[in-house]
Amino acid sequence: MKNDEIHFRVMALVQDNPDLTQRDLARQLGVSLGKANYCLKALIGKGFIKAENFRRSDKKLAYIYLLTPAGIEEKALVTVRFLRRKIAEFEILKQEIAQIQATLGEEGATVPVAREAAS
Repeated sequence: MKNDEIHFRVMALVQDNPDLTQRDLARQLGVSLGKANYCLKALIGKGFIKAENFRRSDKKLAYIYLLTPAGIEEKALVTVRFLRRKIAEFEILKQEIAQIQATLGEEGATVPVAREAAS
């Protein structure tokens, strides 16, 4: 995952689940616990996320992660960049699929074509 993508995913998960543990975050991102910790610390260091201590009912010290106002703004910017990159990747894939289908068509093979979702 690229930095923008992982930062987007971390900020989205934190915004939706402030009481998420780092272990849960790592599991949902599909990364190691160390990578999740590194990303959280980077976002905290930039002032996009703040961590507050609280005590859970089982008396273990835990953290709640919150997006700061700067984090909300950054998440919006990262979301736009993430979406632009995904749209560009989608366009490239469509071109590659069209080229492959054209090649197969020239050779007489038929392949079912997936229909695009209506926009």
